[in-house]
Amino acid sequence: MATVPPPPSKRQKTAAAAFAREQQAVPEIPEGSVRVKFVDQATGESGDLPVVSVPLAQAQVKNLETLLNALQGHDEAGDRIPYRFFHAGAAGERGEALGDGADLWSALVKSGKATTETEITLQYAPQAVFRVRAVSRCSAAIAGHGQPILATQFSPANSSRMVSGSGDGTARVWDCDTNTPAHTLKGHTSWVLVVSWSPAGDLIATGSMDNTVRLWDPKTGAALGGPLKGHTKWITSVAWEPYHLQEPGRPRLASSSKDATVRVWDAVGRKADIVLSGHKGTVSCVKWGGTGLLYTASHDKTVKVWNARDGTLRHTLSAHAHWVNHLALSTDFVLRTAFHEHHQEKPPVTDEEKVARARSRFEKAASVNGALVERLVSASDDFTMYLWEPSTQTKPLARLLGHQKQVNHVTFSPDGLYIASAAFDNHVKLWNASTGAFISTLRGHVAPVYQCCFSPDSRLLVSASKDTTLKAWDVRTGRIANDLPGHLDEVYAVDWSPDGKGVASGGKDKAVRIWRH
Repeated sequence: MATVPPPPSKRQKTAAAAFAREQQAVPEIPEGSVRVKFVDQATGESGDLPVVSVPLAQAQVKNLETLLNALQGHDEAGDRIPYRFFHAGAAGERGEALGDGADLWSALVKSGKATTETEITLQYAPQAVFRVRAVSRCSAAIAGHGQPILATQFSPANSSRMVSGSGDGTARVWDCDTNTPAHTLKGHTSWVLVVSWSPAGDLIATGSMDNTVRLWDPKTGAALGGPLKGHTKWITSVAWEPYHLQEPGRPRLASSSKDATVRVWDAVGRKADIVLSGHKGTVSCVKWGGTGLLYTASHDKTVKVWNARDGTLRHTLSAHAHWVNHLALSTDFVLRTAFHEHHQEKPPVTDEEKVARARSRFEKAASVNGALVERLVSASDDFTMYLWEPSTQTKPLARLLGHQKQVNHVTFSPDGLYIASAAFDNHVKLWNASTGAFISTLRGHVAPVYQCCFSPDSRLLVSASKDTTLKAWDVRTGRIANDLPGHLDEVYAVDWSPDGKGVASGGKDKAVRIWRH
């Protein structure tokens, strides 16, 4: 008697349907060609590049990249630069980025955004030349802290040094090459909530629940003077003045507090130059922009924009319906790393060279059509985010909807093209940083996600969750590149080193973990 096979399961049916979709015929691209004009996104000019006629059947992004390199004389394989393309709108503004697998027919002509009768202007911007490999293993679990680790950050110079702040009242500097503790920073009398390296890498600032900010020498671990006193409640965030804006030998930093104020400190004179007191609730986050503006987010539902030179209020951004938890700037990465470029052959030596390099990197990252554009995204307990261009207008550019619970953390990719948001709904979401358009949801965590951080080449993302795991994601596909179990409890903090060589994480299990590829 013949055995009757069981009916296919739901999983088998789903797999068969997916396979059938993959086998469907690719839509036919009509014959004909389109004229393409290449324009440098940073300058808004095409230079000596001619307008070229490209057959529609050959107008894929990869072919356009090869064509542009050929027009620029980069014929050797080693000279070729990977580019990302944007369709420039009628007014020349930067449009949505074309995906790696896109073609001009499907992305622009078929949808009516462009026609074969008119010239298509494509803005181009170089992608990161070096590739960061996805971290895949825990190279070290370093004990030392006596309480949960609440904050971690790598030095802007390299991945050899990392600082962590803990509930035990100390911060620790770690040697990530030997996976050993280098210095213990003792002085605070309560939890250390925030840690931050200065852009030059020669100072560390820590903020604590004891209402003070302290400065440290990362080479020796010595405290630089006493605590910076003035706040009446705990410190929620600190931000250093961008390196290219600092007066020589006089770095400043801003600290925000639960006491509803922000103080701007002279790190050498050890006094508060400016006190910003316009908020009516806890100031949850402060960011110092490269154009000389301070951005502050508060539980009074507003974001305020201040002039960092004299502390005057420029304007208030009001759109959120609940607490604003976090802010991110499109230039955060270049401001954090200043003059440090990890693929450069000859680093700057003199102070003038360092300032010039830092300014050049900022202007390159913020330039769109010859103008400096620094964008801001705010994340809130109202489940939404807003995208702003605060230097020019007080109305948001876009409202980012999709999360089902409070949005805890938000960050821009180093190339300024993506926004990633981490929320209490267990998801990380990716958004277009130009338009605010939703791209994808990164599903995998089974508990709230506390933080996320991009790799320096913007191709990968790592997230830290209450479910005790970290996950490394491929930004282009939205899939998990590597699952990173190892922590024994909730993971509160994560950071990817600016040179791309490692990830540091810390959490409730009191151990710092270093992850490598």
